[in-house]
Amino acid sequence: MPDVSLIVTIALAGLVILVLVKTAVIVPQQNAYVVESLGRYSRTLTAGFNLLVPFLEKVAYKHSLKEHAFDIPAQATVTKDNVRIVVDGVLYVQVKDAKAASYGIGDYLFAISQLAQTTLRSEIGKIDLDKTFEERNAINQQVVEELDKATAAWGVKVLRYEIRNIDPPNDVLEAMEMQMKAERRKRAVILQSEGERQATINTAEGEKKRVVLASEAKREEQINEAKGEAEAIKAVAAATADGLKTVAAALTAEGGDAAMQLRVAEQYVEQFGKLAQENNTILLPAELGNIGAMIGAAKAVWDGGAQGAIRENASRRKDEAR
Repeated sequence: MPDVSLIVTIALAGLVILVLVKTAVIVPQQNAYVVESLGRYSRTLTAGFNLLVPFLEKVAYKHSLKEHAFDIPAQATVTKDNVRIVVDGVLYVQVKDAKAASYGIGDYLFAISQLAQTTLRSEIGKIDLDKTFEERNAINQQVVEELDKATAAWGVKVLRYEIRNIDPPNDVLEAMEMQMKAERRKRAVILQSEGERQATINTAEGEKKRVVLASEAKREEQINEAKGEAEAIKAVAAATADGLKTVAAALTAEGGDAAMQLRVAEQYVEQFGKLAQENNTILLPAELGNIGAMIGAAKAVWDGGAQGAIRENASRRKDEAR
């Protein structure tokens, strides 16, 4: 017969192993286990080694506290302007309360997926088709806010929602493509017209500056010419005055009177000779035969001019002396 004590020892060892299996629980990092005692919630086990009450407690639910992403199935929605589009997305959630996630709802992932679809249909129905592409971030934010309100009681936090695809019908896509082409052509025409307008403005500005510069150059030229003419007139007047002074001084000198008479006679004969060469008809003066009388008349003119020059020089000298 087998030894009774050996059988008892083996039985006790097996019992101990069974108790250890039933009572020792190792919870991995970022996990939470919900423990029930006789069918009722007892406590939540965190990461590490934990012991249960044998035959009274058990692990009823196991939850991962990591962030999870799951697909939201594609669904048909209708925009505000009655265009039917197909939209799908990705939802990111995280369990914050293991107890609420266990007893607040049966399958929180399914519930959140259904709620995300209904919320998305509602948000899409509020905007036109063109804005569904522009307002994608706003739609995502609205979906997250609505889901977060409902999932707070389930112990689940909705972190974010991302629309993945928006698929309009083919005829709408063709219309949108035509609209984009028309918009691009319009922009091209506008840019071309703006370029032409700017070029015209630049040309006008350049012509205006050219005219202004030309007029300024012409003005400076006229001023310079006027200054030159004025200087020339002053020089001629100064030379004439100096010549008159020299003549006046020569006439008042000794022998000046005889020299003047000789000079007048020479000029008279020379000019009369030229007159005879250039014209066939000659008007002779009445006193042609009396050259002495004509010289006397010229001398009187010279005397008058010389005396005036002498008086003018004397008056100027008196003024300078004063």
